[in-house]
Amino acid sequence: EAQLVESGGGLVQAGGSLTLSCVASGFTFDDYAIGWFRQVAGKEREGVSCLSAIDRDTDYADAVKGRFTISRDDAKNTVYLQMSSLKPEDTAVYYCAADLSDDVVDPLWWGQGTQVTVSS
Repeated sequence: EAQLVESGGGLVQAGGSLTLSCVASGFTFDDYAIGWFRQVAGKEREGVSCLSAIDRDTDYADAVKGRFTISRDDAKNTVYLQMSSLKPEDTAVYYCAADLSDDVVDPLWWGQGTQVTVSS
């Protein structure tokens, strides 16, 4: 059974940093692109960043460019999202997802989410 488990969320002051982790199991991790998404209660989920499987191409939402960095360690079946210069508007539940498509537009599997709260 495919599974994605996020961790690393928490409460941080504006300007601070957090690193989220997404550990995958139950599928061939190397074959899949991984994306990070976030959702605020009452709003639609939005894409934050994605990382392709083969070429290691990355993409970022304009709102996080220059502040967030996505990376993966295939040996550990883990994808990371390093977040710095955090802003209150980054507050959301963050989810990772896996897809065969590099742009992760229609993920096959989702994690359960991890809460990130940025205080002003």
